[in-house]
Amino acid sequence: MFKSGRYSGLLRPISYGIDLAFIHLLAYQFFAPSLPFFNYFVYLTLAWLLLSTRSGFYEIYRFTHLSKIMSRIGKQGIVFLLLVFSFFGFYSELNTSAIKIFQYVFLVLLCITVAKLSVFFLLKKYRLHLGGNVRKVVIIGLNQKTDQLRKFFTNNPEYGYKLYKTFDLKGANKASIEECMDYITQEGIDEVYSSVAEISNKELIKLIDFVDNNLKILKFLPDNKEIYSKKLDFSYYGVLPILSMRKIPMDEPFNKFIKRGFDIVLSLFVIVGILSWLTPLLGLIIKLESKGPVFFKQKRNGLDYKEFYCYKFRSMKPNPMAHLHQIRKGDTRVTRVGRIIRKTSIDELPQFINVLKGEMSVVGPRPHMVSHTHMYAERIDKFMVRHFIKPGITGLAQVSGFRGEVEDDNHIINRVKYDIFYLENWNLFLDIKIVFQTIYNALRGEEKAY
Repeated sequence: MFKSGRYSGLLRPISYGIDLAFIHLLAYQFFAPSLPFFNYFVYLTLAWLLLSTRSGFYEIYRFTHLSKIMSRIGKQGIVFLLLVFSFFGFYSELNTSAIKIFQYVFLVLLCITVAKLSVFFLLKKYRLHLGGNVRKVVIIGLNQKTDQLRKFFTNNPEYGYKLYKTFDLKGANKASIEECMDYITQEGIDEVYSSVAEISNKELIKLIDFVDNNLKILKFLPDNKEIYSKKLDFSYYGVLPILSMRKIPMDEPFNKFIKRGFDIVLSLFVIVGILSWLTPLLGLIIKLESKGPVFFKQKRNGLDYKEFYCYKFRSMKPNPMAHLHQIRKGDTRVTRVGRIIRKTSIDELPQFINVLKGEMSVVGPRPHMVSHTHMYAERIDKFMVRHFIKPGITGLAQVSGFRGEVEDDNHIINRVKYDIFYLENWNLFLDIKIVFQTIYNALRGEEKAY
């Protein structure tokens, strides 16, 4: 009845908007319609966003303690007060009294606190009484720590965790790791909590591979064993420490905002500045050479394995095998104009429409045909990890020599390695570097662009 989920994808951006609205609407009393208010708007907006990112002000999860929320509000308030005073100190001609500034800051923080706590407690009531925003979980391993976690889930239904089962791997009624994995699949479990003390290295490797290939979230209850991973996320459920297997930078709200902003700006530039005049010109040439549509659309798997139609300029003669067989060197299906636009990657430009729609990103793992995705998911370890983020028009694997036709398993394995490195180490500068490298490669002409 209610959709399962960690939080609404719109919740944090809305929180940003509400808080900035309080800041600017309550500040309007200090200004006549003049340039200083515009300067204040820009200055405080940028400063608030940067401050919030650094302080983790919006990093509030279902298990975050109230004292931590209040502590963050207090720290944010102190720095915000200094920012406001510094602005009015610079614009001393406004003659704003210190008392009015204190009153303004207090009122802003009061409104933000009320809004933040209202959302926090309303979500708890929503989970408790309406059963929404729930995560299905299982615990693997039976010991004192897992029993603590079981009690936490059972005694705190307002956090929205529904414990389905605790598996004992060593007792009289022990379950195998394969039975655990079958149950997780059958019940559609969202998150898996495993005690490292109760699981062997062999079982641990099986479990990690399973969750990666099935888009499940794996978290550990730590003990004195070592867990080897490049990215571990450490948090507390009450007083119980929890380790999360992988932290993806693009899951952070501000990073998500930055990446989406980059995608929108670049896609609008290409659509308005290039596709607006190139499409009718290239469309006429494509039509003159062979009958068929100007655009070619093909189903691909995107974020969370969801299917979408990926757009291209048609570079082949219409044929029923286009959705099954990838193009090869010297492929007779490719038209003369198709050979040119493929060599220069012009055929990929319509995918900026996919980017603007939010189905793709400018940079990310390249999406494969649905039939190939199913094949690689079964054959290539950790292939499914790529679907934790949006697919891209270009990617780190493509600019590193792994684009075009997949010649053997080694080729796709290396693609997956580069894609996983990208999603674990993303930053805006990496995206910019990949975009420029892609443009350079297209102008130079790539050997595998056919």
